[in-house]
Amino acid sequence: MALNTVSSDRLSTNVKNTNFTAAEKQDLTDDILPLATQFGQSKNLIINGAMNVAQRATSETGLAANGYSTVDRFAMYQSGTDAYPSTAQADVASGTTPYTNGFRKSFKITNGNQTSGGQAADQLYISHKIEAQNMATSGWNYTSTSSNVTLSFWVKSSVAQNFYGYLKVNDGTTQNYPFETGSLTANTWTKITKTIPGNSNLQFDTDTETNRVAAGVEFVVGLFFGTDHTGTITLNQWGAWSSTNRLPDYGTANDDWYETNGATFELTGVQLEVGNVATDFEHRSFDVERDLCRRYFQRFNFTAANTCLGSGYIESSTEFRTPFQFFKEMRDAPTFAVSSASAFDAANGNQSRTASNIVISNATAMGCILIATTGSGLNTSTNGGIFRNTSAPQHFDFSSEL
Repeated sequence: MALNTVSSDRLSTNVKNTNFTAAEKQDLTDDILPLATQFGQSKNLIINGAMNVAQRATSETGLAANGYSTVDRFAMYQSGTDAYPSTAQADVASGTTPYTNGFRKSFKITNGNQTSGGQAADQLYISHKIEAQNMATSGWNYTSTSSNVTLSFWVKSSVAQNFYGYLKVNDGTTQNYPFETGSLTANTWTKITKTIPGNSNLQFDTDTETNRVAAGVEFVVGLFFGTDHTGTITLNQWGAWSSTNRLPDYGTANDDWYETNGATFELTGVQLEVGNVATDFEHRSFDVERDLCRRYFQRFNFTAANTCLGSGYIESSTEFRTPFQFFKEMRDAPTFAVSSASAFDAANGNQSRTASNIVISNATAMGCILIATTGSGLNTSTNGGIFRNTSAPQHFDFSSEL
């Protein structure tokens, strides 16, 4: 399902082109746009740009693994680091300009101690990916140089320097649009705005279901890229993507943040919209934003001990199976992870056995079969249930991230 089947810009324009007074037009626009958002029709192509949803955790320290850790839809990638960075869903301080514009949360990265400095192979960056079908149906005439999208976001760095980023289109001949933030003042929120034209080389593949739901665009903010990833490149224009020439060299002028132990970088208010200007950020309700995030990741939290989580069938003396339905349809059949299999028991009648492993099978975007393997002793070919056997909170994770 495309996020932008009808854009809020079009709805707003249609209202403004009718014979209403100015006040009536604004009232109708204010009423229509939230309703359009509720049904998945939104001007902002970025999901969770206000950083309000964090299903996994609100903070993670010393992250060795790449990918998603705290704030939904925003991932951190690294290689070559001497000490692993940390991520958090941080509070935006009251009295700051982002706060007065309605932002309460940010995605925050805290640097580790990079004792060897910025090496050629090092990289550390933030990434957000958008499905190809959402770009294709956004209303952007992306092959025309006279049709634009506008990217806007708020950033704050504890170290004064310039940072680079890029917009990458993955389909066809992969294209890259590099940009810079300009020199940031330390510990000061700054709004960055980039108007990006179409280009004849851009392409979004929607010919198959696999292509429609694949990553069409990637938005990246680079905290540091070593010379293995940078080179001679022109900012603010489209060019062929190269993993070894993504951005200009950071050099000694732009590596201070990476070489500062404990340096912080915060991001919020990320919006990508069709048009020539950055309009006011589209604040969606928490429930709407969480549902958009759940297309890619769903966590089921279990907090009450000795409660039945699902009823099913005892396939054998060591195996319990139950159908499991997701909160909402996911992007694709997900992968699965459990906090601790041994925190769950399968039971029927007076027989109860602790799970040694929990996996899924027959997964679709809508649900799956949950299979718990236990010690022998279950009554075969009978109905049963799965229970949490500990007072400690547990969870099931289903991921269909881009």
